[in-house]
Amino acid sequence: MAASGMRIQLNGESLELPDGETVAALLTRLELTGRRVAVELNLDIVPRSQHTETALKEGDCVEVVHAIGGG
Repeated sequence: MAASGMRIQLNGESLELPDGETVAALLTRLELTGRRVAVELNLDIVPRSQHTETALKEGDCVEVVHAIGGG
């Protein structure tokens, strides 16, 4: 791991990111900006209104769940 990077768990997989990456930046990296997704950070839901201000840290566990409509 580079000195300026961190490792998180994303949907059960290890992922290396730049230090200070936010939830919003992660969603952009995953090409999920504007999509209907729920983000859980260390077992807590992160409201969409807090995506840009919520920074990720080394060892964080992130789950991204896609909302699927049905009927």
